[in-house]
Amino acid sequence: MERLKSNRGEHVNPAYDSTLDEPPVYEETNFSNGEHRTVRPSVVSAFGHDTLDRVPNIDFYRNAGSMSGHRAVRPSLQELHDVFQKVSACMSDDGDGSDGTPSDDLESAVPTDDKGAVKFGWIRGVLVRCMLNIWGVMLFIRLSWVFGQAGWGEYGELCEWVYECVHCLRTYRSAALLYVYISGLGIVVIALSCVVTTITGLSMSAICTNGVVRGGGAYYLISRSLGPEFGGSIGLIFAFANAVAVAMYVVGFAETVVDLLKDNDAIMVDEINDIRIVGCITVVLLLALSVAGMEWEAKAQILLLVVLLVAIVNVFVGTVIPATTDKKSKGFFNYDSKIFLENFTPSFTENENFFSVFSIFFPAATGILAGANISGDLRDPQAAIPKGTLLAILITGITYLGVGICVSATVVREATGNITDIVTAGASCNGSAVAACELGWNFSSCTVKKCEFGLLNNNQVMTMVSGFGPLIIAGTFSATLSSALASLVSAPKVFQALCKDNIYKILHYFAKGYGKNNEPIRGYVLTFIISVAFILIGNLNTIAPIISNFFLASYALVNFSCFHASYAKSPGWRPAYKYYNMWLSLLGALLCCVVMFVINWWAALITYGIEILLYIYVKVKKPEVNWGSSTQAVTFVSAVNNALSLSGCALLNRGPQILALSGSARNYGLCLTCEVFVGPRSEALEEMNAGMEKNQLWLRKTKRKAFYAAVACDSFREGTKSLLQASGLGRMKPNTLVLGFQRNWRTASTEAVQSYVGILHDAFDFEYGTVMLRMDQGLDVSHIVEAEGQYNNVLRLLCAIYALDNEMMSNGGKARGLFRKSRKSSQQVAKMNERMLEASAQFHKKQPKGTIDVWWLFDDGGLTLLLPYILTTRKKWKDSKLRIFIAGQPGRCELDKQEMKSLLHKFRITCTDITVIDDIHVQPRADSLKKLEEMIKPFCLHEGSKDTAQAEAMRKEQPWRITDEELSTFEEKTNLQVRLNEVLQENSKSANLIIVSMPIARKESVSDFLYMAWLDILTKDLPPTLLIRGNHKSVLTFYS
Repeated sequence: MERLKSNRGEHVNPAYDSTLDEPPVYEETNFSNGEHRTVRPSVVSAFGHDTLDRVPNIDFYRNAGSMSGHRAVRPSLQELHDVFQKVSACMSDDGDGSDGTPSDDLESAVPTDDKGAVKFGWIRGVLVRCMLNIWGVMLFIRLSWVFGQAGWGEYGELCEWVYECVHCLRTYRSAALLYVYISGLGIVVIALSCVVTTITGLSMSAICTNGVVRGGGAYYLISRSLGPEFGGSIGLIFAFANAVAVAMYVVGFAETVVDLLKDNDAIMVDEINDIRIVGCITVVLLLALSVAGMEWEAKAQILLLVVLLVAIVNVFVGTVIPATTDKKSKGFFNYDSKIFLENFTPSFTENENFFSVFSIFFPAATGILAGANISGDLRDPQAAIPKGTLLAILITGITYLGVGICVSATVVREATGNITDIVTAGASCNGSAVAACELGWNFSSCTVKKCEFGLLNNNQVMTMVSGFGPLIIAGTFSATLSSALASLVSAPKVFQALCKDNIYKILHYFAKGYGKNNEPIRGYVLTFIISVAFILIGNLNTIAPIISNFFLASYALVNFSCFHASYAKSPGWRPAYKYYNMWLSLLGALLCCVVMFVINWWAALITYGIEILLYIYVKVKKPEVNWGSSTQAVTFVSAVNNALSLSGCALLNRGPQILALSGSARNYGLCLTCEVFVGPRSEALEEMNAGMEKNQLWLRKTKRKAFYAAVACDSFREGTKSLLQASGLGRMKPNTLVLGFQRNWRTASTEAVQSYVGILHDAFDFEYGTVMLRMDQGLDVSHIVEAEGQYNNVLRLLCAIYALDNEMMSNGGKARGLFRKSRKSSQQVAKMNERMLEASAQFHKKQPKGTIDVWWLFDDGGLTLLLPYILTTRKKWKDSKLRIFIAGQPGRCELDKQEMKSLLHKFRITCTDITVIDDIHVQPRADSLKKLEEMIKPFCLHEGSKDTAQAEAMRKEQPWRITDEELSTFEEKTNLQVRLNEVLQENSKSANLIIVSMPIARKESVSDFLYMAWLDILTKDLPPTLLIRGNHKSVLTFYS
C-alpha cells in the first residue's frame, strides 16, 4: 500500500472515492497456516494514513466455527509494537506483512455449511411450538378432572362473603373474603404452575440473550452458565424427561382412541392393552414424521395448531348451546350459579389431595422449553425464545383458566348418564348432588356406586360440553400428537448437543447428525425405545408424576443459573433482556425444589441423587471444555477474597510457600497495588520490609480489595519489569497495567522519561493490556501526606504558642502576636490540603449525571469498550451514560454507524448515542500544530541543516532526541494525535470521563520524547481521560 504524504493542507488520499456509497470492501489475505486477515481500505480514508491497526469490526470477534461469517484475525500486539522488519522494498511498516499468526483465543472448530438448512422465526419456532406443547393432553382429558377434584375455592367462606355483601355494607371482612373467593384451589393449581414457568421463562430469557444460543436448549443454557458439571447432569435428565413426555402424550392420545372404541364396542383386547397397542403404533408414525425432517414436522405443527384452536373455541361455544336431555343426564346443564357454587369447594376422592392433583397437572406447563430445545434451528434464538416463550405462557395460562372455570360452571361432579334419573315431585334436595337435584335430576346413587359421568369420572367431559363433539376429539388428537411430536424432536436435539460436547465419552456415538439440518437420527431411535418402554405402563396418571420432578429439576437449575450469573457479577454477564431479577430467580429455584418434594418426596430424592452422581462423574472426569461459566467467575472471586482474608493469617498457620525455579511449564476483581523501591539494596530492602505489613493492613482497613506487592531494584523500570513477569499465580495473574500519565515529562530527566516509556514497551512485550489515566490535578498524593505531617507539626506548635499567649495575657503581659502571624500560614496549608485531597478523591464519590465518552478508534480485543461498560454497572457511575465515538469514512457515516450499532447489540452493551467522526483525516489547525511544535522543540535534534557527518555525530551523541527524519516519517501519525485532540475538545469537553484508544509506538522507530508528545497532545486540556490499549485478544464475545 502506498504511503500517503501530507501536503500541508488536507490529506490527498487516492484510496478514497467520494462517490462511494456501497458497504466497505473486505479483502481476504490468505496465509500459510490457513488463516485470513480482513483488510478494510476505509481505514486509510478514516485516519488519513495507512496503518496496520484496524477499526473495530464484528469479524474479529467470531469464532472459527461461525456460520454467519468468516472469522478475521486482528493484528497482534507484537505485530504493532515489535521492531519493524521490511520484507520487501514496496511494503510499509503498517502493511499486512505479518505472518498471520492467530491469537491464542482462536477456536479450532471447523465451520459448517448451513446452506439449505431450515430456520424458524419466533412464531413458528417458539410460540406455536410452546403453545402446542402446553396445550397438551391435560387440556381436553384432565383439566375437567383437576377442577372436579380441587374445585376452585372454599364454599363456606363464599357463602359468608355473600351473606356479608347482602346484609352489610362493604366492610373490611367482606373484602377479605372476596380475596379468598378468587383464590380457589383449582385456580391455585394453574396459578402456581404459571408462577413457576413465568419465573423460569424470565430467567431463561436473561440467559439466552447473554450471547448467541446454539442447539441444545436447556442443556446449552445451563452448561454454558454453570459449567459442564451441572449442565452434563441436568442435560441427561432433561433429555430423558422429554423422552418420557413422549410416552405421556401418546398414552393420552391412546386413551381418547380407546374411549371411542369403547363407545362403539370395538375394543380389541382390553382397555389397558388397547392403550399400549394404539400408543406403540402412534409413536412409530411420529418417529417417521420426525426423521423426515424439521420442515415436515413444522408443517404438521401448523396444521395441528389450527385444529386445536378450532377445538378450544368449540368448547366455549358449546357452553352456551342449550343442553339436551342426554347431556343433562351426563351432568351438563349450561351456565348455572348453583353448579358454580357446588363446584367451588374441593372434593378430593380417595388417595387424592391438592399435591397429587398438582403433580398430574403440572406436566402440562412443562412445554415452555419446547422452543428453546430447538434453539439450533431458530433464525434468531436471542429474540425468539424470550418473546415466544413468555407470550405462550400468557396465552395458555388464560386458556386453561377460562376452560376450567367454564366447565366448573356448567358440569356437575358426578352423574349417572341415565335419562330416567329425574327427581320425583315433592322430594327434598340434600346430600352431595344438590345442584343437580334442584335442576330436576337425581344423581344421589353416585354416593353408593361409582358413576361414569361428571367432572370426576368422565375424561371426555370436553367432548360432551362442546358444540360439536368430533371437533373435540380432533382437538384432543391435535393437542396430544403435537405435544408428543415436540417432545420427540426436543429429546434427541438436547441429547445430541450433550453428546457433541463429549462430556460423557461413552455417549459420543449419538453426536452424529445427518442431512442438511444435522438431524440426530440415532437420538431419535433411542428416544423411541425409551418412549415405548413407558407407553407399556399404559396409565397416564402414573407416568405424569415421574417426569414432573425431572422438569422441575431442570427449571430449578435454569433459575439458579440466572441467579448465579448475576451474583457472580462477571463482566461476561450482559443479558440484553433486562426484565429479570436475581432474587426472583433464586425464589423460582427454591420454589421448584419445594414443589418437587411436595409432589413426591422420594421421587425428588431419587432425582437429586441421580443428578449428584452425574455431577460427581463429570467432576472427576474433568472434560476438556472452557465455556467461561459463572461458576468459574465465583471461584475466581472466592479465591481472591480468601487470599485477602489470609493476609492477616498468623505465621504458625502458614505452611511452606515455595517458589520453584522449574523452567517452562504448561478478571474479575484481582488487583495488585505495586511499589518499586529504587536505591541501594540495603536501604531499599529495609524500607520495603518495614512497610509490607503496614500497607496491606491499610488496604484491609480501607476495604480495598487489593494485594500489596513491592520489589527493590536499582531502577524503576527493572522493578516494574520484575512485577510484570512474576506477579500473580496461575489464573490469578494480572493482565492489565494501570499507571498515571507522567505530567512532568518535559522537565524530567532523560533517564526518567526513557524509564517511563520503557515500562509501556515492556507491558506491550509481555502482552499486558495498558490503561493510562490523565487528570489535571493528578493522583499522586505523597506530597500531600508530607504536607499533612508538616501541618500537624504546625498545629502542635500553634497550640503551645496559644497557651503561652493566654498565660501572658492573664498575667498582664502583652502577647507577642506569634499566633496571629502563624494562623495565615496554617490556613494556606489547610486550603492546599483541601484542594489537593479533593482532586485525588474525585473518583471516590458518586459521579454526577453525565456521559462516559468512549473513543473506540482501534480494535484491541474490546478492552476499550469493556472497561467503561463495567464502570456503568457500579453505583458511583450508574448515572453516567455511554457515548460511543468511532472513526468513519467520509460519505459513509450512516453505514458505519449501523455496523457499530449491530456490533454493540451483539455484545449486549447499550449506549445513548453513536457518533461517527468522518473528518479525523483532515489537517489540524495551525495553532494546534504550533502547540505541538513548542512542546517538542527542546527535544528535537535539528540535524536537517547540518551535513551528513555532523548529523551522524549529533545522533550518536544524543540518540534520545527527535530527529527531522523521524518527524517526517511519522508526520501523519503525529498530526493524527493533534487532530484527535481537536475533535475531543469539540465533542467531549463536558464528559465525566473520556476513554480513548491508546496509540502504540513501534520499538526503535519512535523516540521516547515523540511518543510522550503524542500522549500529551492527545489528552491535553481535557476532562479525566483514560488511554486504553488491550492486548489484542478478545475480551468481548457475542457467544454464550
